[in-house]
Amino acid sequence: MSDSLLFIAADQREFTGFLTHWRHVEPLPLPVHWARSGQWKGREVYAVANGAGADRAFAAILLAPKSAAICNIGFCGALDDKLAVGDIVIGTRIDSNGRTWFPAVPAGAEAARGFVASIDHVAQTAAEKRNLQAAGASIVEMEAAGVARAAEDLNVPFYCIRAVSDLAGETFATDFNAALRPDGRFSTARLVMQLNLKELLRLRQRTEIASKKLGDFLAATDF
Repeated sequence: MSDSLLFIAADQREFTGFLTHWRHVEPLPLPVHWARSGQWKGREVYAVANGAGADRAFAAILLAPKSAAICNIGFCGALDDKLAVGDIVIGTRIDSNGRTWFPAVPAGAEAARGFVASIDHVAQTAAEKRNLQAAGASIVEMEAAGVARAAEDLNVPFYCIRAVSDLAGETFATDFNAALRPDGRFSTARLVMQLNLKELLRLRQRTEIASKKLGDFLAATDF
């Protein structure tokens, strides 16, 4: 096995900031939604986005080139009131459906560390977020458990590094779960039909901030 690195996310926008630090970026022909290969810090690196959810992340890893380590990246919801938009959280524990995994911690740049609640839907309300925090989690997302399972099966180390895109005390007016398609993508038409355009624009601005900060953080780390 080479010393290559595989980065897994749900959406290609989660890679926008990080890919600015890569060289020789090229399309990677895989049966997933989006994939790229490139060079970073003298290593071969792969970026794969295959939609939201643990099962889609798990499947993407099995289709991707075998690598020395796997890193789950992307956006997340804050469960801790102290976390702001764009803050980076290094997952040190992942809890999902009664199972627990412990990701490795990269060297280099420092960031908040915390437990990750990996669930099968978007955490829509402040009340649900409070319940997840009461169980000990700092952030919530949807793919980390799938990455953890795949890394376990492949017997390779894995990491979980996330950037906050929505805050602990917020409740979405938009029903993102109703707009989530079976392929792990969100239907633009279903989102727009809900007429919460101000919220969608605010979230777009936040994810742009989060992607930039996530990319700069990853560029300063060593795996």
